[in-house]
Amino acid sequence: MYSILKPYIFSLDPETAHDLAIKSLKLNILPKSIFRVEQEEVLETNLLNQKIPNPIGLAAGFDKSAEVYNSLFKLGYGFIEVGTVTPNRQLGNPKPRIFRLEKDKALINRLGFNNHGSEIISKRISNNLPSGFLGINIGPNKDTTKKEEDYLICLSRLADYAGYLTINISSPNTEGLRNFHNKKKFEKLLSGINKVKKDKNIKKPIVVKLSPDINNNEISELIELIMKYKITGIIVSNTSDSNRENLSDLQKNERGGLSGKPIKNLSTNLIKKFYSETKGKIQIIGVGGVDSGLTAFEKIIAGATAVQIYTGMVFKGPGIVKNIKKELISVLKKENIKNISEAVGINA
Repeated sequence: MYSILKPYIFSLDPETAHDLAIKSLKLNILPKSIFRVEQEEVLETNLLNQKIPNPIGLAAGFDKSAEVYNSLFKLGYGFIEVGTVTPNRQLGNPKPRIFRLEKDKALINRLGFNNHGSEIISKRISNNLPSGFLGINIGPNKDTTKKEEDYLICLSRLADYAGYLTINISSPNTEGLRNFHNKKKFEKLLSGINKVKKDKNIKKPIVVKLSPDINNNEISELIELIMKYKITGIIVSNTSDSNRENLSDLQKNERGGLSGKPIKNLSTNLIKKFYSETKGKIQIIGVGGVDSGLTAFEKIIAGATAVQIYTGMVFKGPGIVKNIKKELISVLKKENIKNISEAVGINA
């Protein structure tokens, strides 16, 4: 059905199309049964101390204000991440702010953390408990003078409603956010997070979402602190504000974060580096250019315990998860691998 609707959907402004998708998902009419696949039990895995039915997740950025996560679980995802959530409601950057690069199977966005704010979102989730493993991605408001405190506010308000929390230090669309990749700033942030966890007895796993544009010499410093402060996992990676030189689409120079196929190898190579340096002790969620069972498997054998998609769903529709699962099961059979967890890092 999506292939029939796609020309109409792509005739709309990307943000209008996204809003339409959210409204459609609110109807919650699609039966879960049509997205099931046979022999899915071979895809069961453990992510962040939680058993999940498969390692395919939806990245933050689609359900920014936690409005349709239970409808999304019906599409077959093993886990969903909502947000980025900021302490206060935020409109984001001026429109237009999402661009489809159809020739490159990519998106560029400069949304700027538009969301309904932590108070509304915490109430929304408490009134509609997740039917699966739900992550909440948190970040600071654009106009804040104390970014670190914004993370701590969100952590305190949202921890009770999350399966895990993601500390987003990597969006290119909030000024100064990527400065947290600096060793001193990163340590101060992680120290504050651990203090809040201790003071409020928060047991939920903490994940850090990293930029794909980091330098190789930053990796060791980041890993050192991630291990020191007992961070449970890392997401590799967010969108890129570089990597435009080989793109074909006329909109390639729009300011914002690039996602999709053009950053596939960039993120996969980073996953390998992080997996090798951590010796597999920190779980990695791989993001960037996943749109098939093969591209998901590439991330997993590079060292990712699980993967997330977003741009792939825009181009291939809601049936993408079912297709990825089918293809992954076929790959496992071909490679004589009994469970997906056995494949993690075998090519790192």
